[in-house]
Amino acid sequence: MDLMNSKQHISSYIIDSQEEEIKRIALELHEGVGQNLYSILTGIQFVESSASEPQMKNHLREMSQLIEKTIQEIRLLSVELHPPTLTTLGLLPAMKSYIKLYTSTFGILVDIESFGEEKAIPERNSVAVFRVCQEALANIAKYADTSEVKMNFYWNEDELKITIHDFGKGFQPVDTTDPLPSSGLAAMRERMHLTGGECKISSKIGVGTSIEISLPL
Repeated sequence: MDLMNSKQHISSYIIDSQEEEIKRIALELHEGVGQNLYSILTGIQFVESSASEPQMKNHLREMSQLIEKTIQEIRLLSVELHPPTLTTLGLLPAMKSYIKLYTSTFGILVDIESFGEEKAIPERNSVAVFRVCQEALANIAKYADTSEVKMNFYWNEDELKITIHDFGKGFQPVDTTDPLPSSGLAAMRERMHLTGGECKISSKIGVGTSIEISLPL
């Protein structure tokens, strides 16, 4: 039992350390690199407005457009790494915000619904659930071959349940040595286990894959 507790403590420490580093990188991308690029963009636009030669003016405009696109990509990456709404507004708004980004990136529509009264969740647990949902959606984009996902939040007095079904091609559940997304699924289970919750995965060929996440409140 002591060995199991020790392993859980180490896993928890590693995950927490990773999340802190991810948060730092996301902040640096947004407030450091992003702001620097914005300053460069402003300078180029100023030079462009002063340029008289058409060829130079067009070249500067193309550079401005490229930098604008890069700034947008950095903002999206920053949100994907650590959405600011997760700590300011909570899990459900952060998930809805992420789904908009997910749909625009992969073209997969996610129908998300919430039932019951939303409750506050400690940030550590909120991050864990968000990462599990994020991993589930990433696996769907990689493996499911589908254009539709259904996600439901069920808020009860002492538990939050989230179900995700992808209506995709599914897979045959096998032992954990299977490379299909077993490492990702194992990480999802481990994250929920460390919160006192669970993550159950079921799949059937031609029907799709279902994931059920439960978190004590």
